[in-house]
Amino acid sequence: MSEGRVLIVEDDPDDEALILRALRSAHLANPIDIAHDGVEALAYCLGENGNPPSRPSPIVVLLDLKLPKIDGLEVLRQLRAADLTRYTPVVILTSSDEQEDIIRSYELGVSSYVRKPVEFQQFTAAVTQLGLYWTLINQPPQRSVR
Repeated sequence: MSEGRVLIVEDDPDDEALILRALRSAHLANPIDIAHDGVEALAYCLGENGNPPSRPSPIVVLLDLKLPKIDGLEVLRQLRAADLTRYTPVVILTSSDEQEDIIRSYELGVSSYVRKPVEFQQFTAAVTQLGLYWTLINQPPQRSVR
């Protein structure tokens, strides 16, 4: 199992709790961090006030689209524009099934787009599979903190 951190960017406390529960039920040992809005997510990944981030890029970012302060599409755009996070896997995990959101996400370089299932068991299964794939199976390029 990879030692990398998982970043969840989610402003809904109920969805956050479900995501955490699903990842823990999959027995993922990776540390999990939470950002509750787009500003927190960008500070976590890119640093702030001209300072680099205090930790390496996460192994995967689970990103909601509908976020306060800075929305998920803008977070994705900035992550892809930065050398440090250009290749960090970003999975959109959202309730939106709008074709415009899906197309724009892929245009901006999202790794995967997953619609949050409304039913609890489906939601748990989807997040468990995401966690296992992105932390155990996916092979990201080697990168370092700059």
